Amino acid sequence: MIVDPHHLDSAIARRALPLLDLTDLGDSCSDQAIATLCGKARASCVAAVCVWPQHIGRCVALLAGTPVRIATVINFPAGGTDIERAAEDTAEALHDGAHEIDIVLPYRAFLAGDARTPTDMIAAVREVSGRAILKVILESGAMPDVMQITEASQLAIAAGADFLKTSTGKSAVSATPQAAEAMLAAIRDSGRPVGFKVSGGLRTVADAALYLAIADRIMGPDWVEPKTFRIGASSLHDTLTQRLGERA
Repeated sequence: MIVDPHHLDSAIARRALPLLDLTDLGDSCSDQAIATLCGKARASCVAAVCVWPQHIGRCVALLAGTPVRIATVINFPAGGTDIERAAEDTAEALHDGAHEIDIVLPYRAFLAGDARTPTDMIAAVREVSGRAILKVILESGAMPDVMQITEASQLAIAAGADFLKTSTGKSAVSATPQAAEAMLAAIRDSGRPVGFKVSGGLRTVADAALYLAIADRIMGPDWVEPKTFRIGASSLHDTLTQRLGERA
């Protein structure tokens, strides 16, 4: 049987679009950019928007009455070691209306052999977050090999992460298939209900298809849904909606 590649692309686009954390973490993000972002989120019913903390209130107003969640970033993008500041920033973000917290693991400290600081930071933010979803960004591109990615994943899960996230999107190396495989394997082996977010450098339908296939293979074909799998992307949204528009 001959399979139409355009049909396959459309099926992937339909599957991927509800998984998006539609993101604007640009240095010059403006009120107009946030309005555009939230307009796209409302029209496409993506999983969430992910924005700088100062834009949370604007997103709350623009997304009122929709199921789209609001995520923000903490300790971003540097992944510093100030635990008190991270906890305070988290509390403020939640007060402003955020539903999800994406915090950067203090990965430099971790790579230097300090496991206590990353563990304590995640635990502190976990305590402040309450029922909010906590995603821990490993900055996997900074890890020298798969062993460190696995160890960082295990640390984050044990400390209370609800999701593991690959990257800030601000480093020289963002998401890679190897990192995704290591992180998903750590989630599977933990036996805990932890999700996975791939972020950084995804721009095409083929990129989305690659990571969906990895998740299907490691976690099973019925595992992927917005509560377990997210795609952090900005440019990917337009690609997916364009593909679906072509098939309408």
